[in-house]
Amino acid sequence: MENETFVNKFILLGFPTLQKWHLSLFVLILTVYILTLAGNGLIIIIIRVSQQLQTPMYFFLSNLSFLEIWYTTTVIPKMLETFLTARTTICLHCCLVQSFFHFFLGITEFLILSAMSFDRYIAICKPLHYTTIMSRKLCSLLALGSWLLGFVIIFSQAALLLKLPFCAGNIIDHYYCDIGPILKLACADTSLIEFLGLLGTITIIPSSFLFTVISYIYIISTILRIPSRKGQQKAFSTCASHLTVVTILYGAVLFMYSKPTAHSSFSINKVISVLNTVLTPLLNPFIYTIRNKEVKAALRKAIKCRKSGHAQICLEIGMTVDTWISSHGADIEGFV
Repeated sequence: MENETFVNKFILLGFPTLQKWHLSLFVLILTVYILTLAGNGLIIIIIRVSQQLQTPMYFFLSNLSFLEIWYTTTVIPKMLETFLTARTTICLHCCLVQSFFHFFLGITEFLILSAMSFDRYIAICKPLHYTTIMSRKLCSLLALGSWLLGFVIIFSQAALLLKLPFCAGNIIDHYYCDIGPILKLACADTSLIEFLGLLGTITIIPSSFLFTVISYIYIISTILRIPSRKGQQKAFSTCASHLTVVTILYGAVLFMYSKPTAHSSFSINKVISVLNTVLTPLLNPFIYTIRNKEVKAALRKAIKCRKSGHAQICLEIGMTVDTWISSHGADIEGFV
């Protein structure tokens, strides 16, 4: 190790094969980033100020939107820099911090989505017990547990990663500090970190995916037994947005991280990760609002409130959990 030259910064290659499109990509990604921040920020604000959205489903959605804001912020600003400069550099510790927060927030997102699956299961399959089971305390514990568990899982890998020496070059073939390209540059044994990463992947991702699948088997089975078609449509509409996000996210991540990281195909992972880090956070606000009558009603009310100047309108109590149950309970009470 005496003759090795240790590096203290890395070079992010970004997308060198698309160099002639860099300016156009910069404008496109910047627009996507602004829309992502605005869309998720708007969801948080609307949920916070609207009394009709003070339910567990929207509590978890606000957590998800808050997470998406920071998830994209850990990656996209540096990604934009790769479009403007030929050699985008990042210091060693900055790279490791970026990698830590990227995976910490990513794992937390899976756990939040699992909590949302549980909420949808209780709402559809046990509507008469919904307010009792999904109490404010339980929702807070599920959200806090998701954030803490995500932190603990990634922290052990991050601690080991900080101790690695890097001397096998300083070029990362990616637009952010992904764990695979980082381990490829280490001049020490990385098998333990790879094992912990694979263990975390096969523990959290498949288990949360299986939990979601089982939840939706019960949900769909319950919906199909609703006597009225209108009742079926109402029940399914409360789950369609969450199911769409779950499908996109799990599909991309299972493809990228279900194999040892140091041997992954970086070029393919780089393309797939764009879907995960850029498009999914942008789509979330639209997916959760475009067919959601409650959010659209709250947004229209907020706009009217701003135009009219009557702040009291924003504080009107709309559709609470109790009214949701009363409006849907007739359809599903008979077979609960």
